[in-house]
Amino acid sequence: MQTSAVPARLPVPAAEVVQHRDIPISARSRVLIWLLKTFLRPWLARVVRGSDEQIAKVQLRMSRMRCPNTHGLPLDYIPIGRVPAHVFGDLRDTGKPVLLWLHGGAFILPASPPAHLELVAGLAARAGMHGVLPDYRLAPRNRFPAALDDCEMLYRSLLDLGFPAHRIIVGGDSAGGNLTLGLLQRIRARGWPMPAAAIPVSPATELGRIHAPPSRPWNASGDPILPIAALQRVDEMYAGDWDASDPELSPLFADCTGFPPLYLMASDSEVLLDDTVLFARRARADGVDVCCEIWPRLPHAFPLFGALFPEARVARRAMLEFIQARLGVAA
Repeated sequence: MQTSAVPARLPVPAAEVVQHRDIPISARSRVLIWLLKTFLRPWLARVVRGSDEQIAKVQLRMSRMRCPNTHGLPLDYIPIGRVPAHVFGDLRDTGKPVLLWLHGGAFILPASPPAHLELVAGLAARAGMHGVLPDYRLAPRNRFPAALDDCEMLYRSLLDLGFPAHRIIVGGDSAGGNLTLGLLQRIRARGWPMPAAAIPVSPATELGRIHAPPSRPWNASGDPILPIAALQRVDEMYAGDWDASDPELSPLFADCTGFPPLYLMASDSEVLLDDTVLFARRARADGVDVCCEIWPRLPHAFPLFGALFPEARVARRAMLEFIQARLGVAA
C-alpha cells in the first residue's frame, strides 16, 4: 500500500532530548528482575509462539483476573459507542478529566487487571480523573488496523460525551504506546482537537525490523521480559501483509507536527530502548514538547509493576506530576 509522505528531517541529537534518571536500584528489585527474566520472559515466548487456540486460552485466563486495588474508584465494564472499556468512575460526570490508557500486551493480550487496571486506578484516583481502558480488538483474530480503529472510535466517543480534549490525557505502554502514537496521527488527520498530553511508556515504534533499532540486538540477552526474537511472530500476527513502514504501524517514521506534549519513559536494559529514544528525537525535531526519561535496569514498561518495585512507584509519581502539570496548563 502507499503511505503518506513524511518530511525528511534529521532527528535532533539524543543529548538534547534524553534525560537519564539517576535512581538506585535496590537489592530486592535486582532479585525480582532476575526472576522476571528467568520465568516471565520464557513464558511470554511460549505464548507468542503458540497456536491461535493457545493464545485464546491465555486471553481468557488473563481476563478472569481481578483488579487488586481500585483505589476507591468504582470499576465497570461498559460499551462506549462501539468499543467496550474498563471504566473507573462515572462518565456521566463530564466535569472531571479523563485518563485514556491504551494497554500493552504485544497486541495479542488483554489488559492485565493487576497491572494495567491497577496502574490506571491509582493515577486516576490521585489526579481526580476518570480512568478508561478500551478493550480493543486483539490479534491474531483481528489484525491492524482493528485495534487502532477501536482506540480512535473511543476517543471520538469521549468528545461526543462532552469531555473537552484539553481535559483528556492519553497514555499507553508497549503495544499501547504504539497505539497512542498512532491515535495522535488519526486525531490530527481527522482535524479533531488534540488531548492535553500523551504518555507513551516503552512504546514499540518500529514494526518492520526485528533486528533494529540497535538496542534490540544489544539488549536481547539482558531484557528481563521481552524475548525479541519471538516477537517477530507478533508483528506477523498483528500487521500481516500491511506495509510496516506505514507510520500508523511504525510511529518512528511519523510526522509528529502538531502533537501535544509527550512524556516518554523507558528502561536502559530493554530491547525497545531505542524505539523510545529515536522517536523522542524525531518528535523534538518536529517541534513537539518532549520529555524522554531513561531509567536504569528496570524491566520493560516498569510503571506497571508498582506492587513489585519501589522504583516503579517513583515512576508513577513522576507520571502523576506530569498529568497534573498538563491539566493545570490546560485549565
